[in-house]
Amino acid sequence: MKLKDEFIVHNIGEETLLVPTAEASFHGLVQGNKTVDVILNCLVKDTTEEAILAVMKERFDGDEADMREDIADVIAQLRKIGAIDG
Repeated sequence: MKLKDEFIVHNIGEETLLVPTAEASFHGLVQGNKTVDVILNCLVKDTTEEAILAVMKERFDGDEADMREDIADVIAQLRKIGAIDG
């Protein structure tokens, strides 16, 4: 799975934004924290949930089950707005 080309990841300090281009059917901004930042930056290239989990485990201390849930929730929201291919 991968972010569609119609979406751009933009970082402003501690905040991450997912910005749709004019070609996207979604018209709005998605704001995220450090967790969302890691997930979005992994999705810039073709990846899997397992690969995202591996990056999150390198970056953050925490419960693997919670990380899996966070990844699944973010991906579900991105699918809902049509931001992911695959």
